[in-house]
Amino acid sequence: MIEQDLNIFYTPPVSPEQKGQRLDKFLSSLTIAETPFSRNRIQNLIKNGFVTCEDNEIYDCAFKTNIGDVYQIEIPEPQDADPEPENIDLDIVYEDNDLIVVNKPAGMTVHPAPGAYHGTLVNALLYHCRDNLSGIGGVKRPGIVHRIDKETSGLLVVAKNDNAHRLLSEQFFVHSIQRTYFAVAYSVPNPLSGTIIANIGRSKFDRKKMAILQTGGKHAVTHYKTLEAFKNAASLVQCNLETGRTHQIRVHLSSIGCSLIGDKIYQKSHKSSLGIPASMQHYLSDFPRQALHAATLGFVHPKTGQNMLFNSPLPDDMQELILKLRNM
Repeated sequence: MIEQDLNIFYTPPVSPEQKGQRLDKFLSSLTIAETPFSRNRIQNLIKNGFVTCEDNEIYDCAFKTNIGDVYQIEIPEPQDADPEPENIDLDIVYEDNDLIVVNKPAGMTVHPAPGAYHGTLVNALLYHCRDNLSGIGGVKRPGIVHRIDKETSGLLVVAKNDNAHRLLSEQFFVHSIQRTYFAVAYSVPNPLSGTIIANIGRSKFDRKKMAILQTGGKHAVTHYKTLEAFKNAASLVQCNLETGRTHQIRVHLSSIGCSLIGDKIYQKSHKSSLGIPASMQHYLSDFPRQALHAATLGFVHPKTGQNMLFNSPLPDDMQELILKLRNM
């Protein structure tokens, strides 16, 4: 058991079985302040001089442990996050001391970035959570473990502390998270259901876009099922993600000729208007965002171990879009 003195922690002496381990591996296997610290967090502490042995600072994460060594770990006070808290209404589906599940509206960016430093989900969460955030990576901030595009609506889970962030991230890493999306796309998939397996990476021709790559990229798997067809001109498609790559559904569906309605980046012009009455073409071309909604999110709670499952109904704009397609 680690002993504590204010914000300074002392490890048990290194045992013979632990001799020769990398310091970062050894420390990340211990529980500090009742929380198993991630290896990345431990590495940051080492590199910034917060780990010592017999008053000697250690900056090398690969430093080898010796029998009997006791390491002192100083945990600095969490710093305030750079983004400013903003009083923005949130559709909160679930919240406890470890995490929060939010139904994000289309048009909201998840994380501040060039051109979008305000009005983001992180700005809203910093205001909403206030003093209920503990240090994640040494900073008081919500732990973003996954993102959905600005123009995609639906469910996101956000960690409130380092331990929840680490354990939720591990579930995303091993692809055990349950995620179902609903998409409204041009054309109808052929076959009506199936699995798209194709690596995704940065496009070689347009660095702002993702693309299917024959070599390189990241392994990506999307399971899809056609729920409804609209005169072979468009379709409502359910997508279940096995992996979660940037723009995965948009790229994968586009690759089979079913670009999302409203997706100005990946929309394929050929076939886009086939079978669609002229009265509908203007409406579809002006649809303000890609018609994609994160409808289901399931995971194991990082503290209780309970299976959590959340559902979000289709937003009004997509419901109106489907109704118009049915009646065209």
